[in-house]
Amino acid sequence: MAKPATDRPLRPATQLVRGGQMRSNFDETSEALYLTSGFVYDNAQQAEQTFTGEVSHFQYSRFGNPTVQMLEGRLAALEGAEACRATPTGMAAVHGALLSHLKTGDRVVAARALFGSCHWIISTLLPRYGIETEFVDGADLEQWKAAFRRPCQLVLLETPSNPMLELVDLKAVSDLAHAAGAIVVVDNVFATPLLQKPMKFGADVVVYSATKHFDGQGRVLGGAVLGSKKWVEEVLQPFLRNTGASISPFNAWVILKGLETLHLRVQAMCRSANTIAQMLEERSEIARVCYPYLPSHPQYALAKQQMSAGGTLVSFELKGGKAAAFRFMDALQVVDISNNLGDAKSMITHPATTTHMRVAAEERARLGIGDGAVRLSVGLEDVEDLVDDIAAALDAVSGNPAPKKKPLARMVAEETVAPAKAAARPAPVKAPVKAPVKPAAKKKAEPVAAPVEAPVKAKAKAAKTAELDLFEAPAASKPARSKKR
Repeated sequence: MAKPATDRPLRPATQLVRGGQMRSNFDETSEALYLTSGFVYDNAQQAEQTFTGEVSHFQYSRFGNPTVQMLEGRLAALEGAEACRATPTGMAAVHGALLSHLKTGDRVVAARALFGSCHWIISTLLPRYGIETEFVDGADLEQWKAAFRRPCQLVLLETPSNPMLELVDLKAVSDLAHAAGAIVVVDNVFATPLLQKPMKFGADVVVYSATKHFDGQGRVLGGAVLGSKKWVEEVLQPFLRNTGASISPFNAWVILKGLETLHLRVQAMCRSANTIAQMLEERSEIARVCYPYLPSHPQYALAKQQMSAGGTLVSFELKGGKAAAFRFMDALQVVDISNNLGDAKSMITHPATTTHMRVAAEERARLGIGDGAVRLSVGLEDVEDLVDDIAAALDAVSGNPAPKKKPLARMVAEETVAPAKAAARPAPVKAPVKAPVKPAAKKKAEPVAAPVEAPVKAKAKAAKTAELDLFEAPAASKPARSKKR
């Protein structure tokens, strides 16, 4: 059995390891993987009472599963939410949060800057069911105020947004939405619950793609919806249960284990992202850099209020449009070209031709997604290797010879296998050559010089922040505390 809950509030790093933990009568150390589709009952009466809700017992893994329940408990503890339901993908989480709450005749207001599939749900899917939708510029409070002059049932927004990292004032929009009768659904995947907790600013529901930072190693798909116990059990759960949006216990277990290192990964990735963003601002090939914790970001002050760090993604626009963006991406040797994000491996994508290609060109222009824009998801590689890789690729854009492209796997193989082969190859045998023997000359012993210590290389500015806790509350809302721990 798991240890009883402590009466002390646990910090995020501890919640990521201990939250939602359950042990079987075998007292296993690692969370158990219950790879089963169904469950058995002691007798017929227990089966009946399980279906009537008189007793608590697992029925069927589409409805609930012990491994999945541990994941849900851990995410709820981390987010500070009353309840959570895991879903097979992030888009299943968004779809479930919206369709479970809405009906024909309802009205939805959404921030214009959304992930491509989320944009499609608002612009195309919901109107098919007779649900009115309206887009606003997320950073413009006046547009939000105008949209809420009429009744509204739901608001959907991302902050920071995909891909250009635009922010939405969570508290201001939540207050306006509630006054209009709407619940606020926030896609918090870019910030993660470590950097931003939307419910503290008034959001009602938070959704995630667990595929991204939660797993963080490109292995499985998953999603999560968090909210009040009443809303989750009475509104969301019946929808998920009857439409089949259930996560595999195996995927839930992989994500559950990935969460144990989330705080370490996100903290390291944020530091590297900040370093890379600063470097990019100094390059002449770049038209603009989008990173919430850069003073040049138009919503820098808001980022400092809502987020405890700038995040793991950096978006920037190259001068020269699509041709320059493609040349830059093709010249990268360490960073992979991929439309995924939040991974241990750094990845880059060209949103206009991938994640947002089905968004109309006029709408992309309105969102600031130019043909030269790229989105970089910063991974766990050494930041100096990433800076070197990006700098060399930018040199290729500016006319310097592009580095010869060599797949990283082949680079590793050539650097390890080739020397081994050379060492194993027998050296050619040469016939001995006789040389006249001369008496050895006596050498005077030379004085031994005292060892000289090499100068220590100065650390980069980013290293000075190595001990900062990125997961504390933003400065504007952080309570005073004693220095003694």
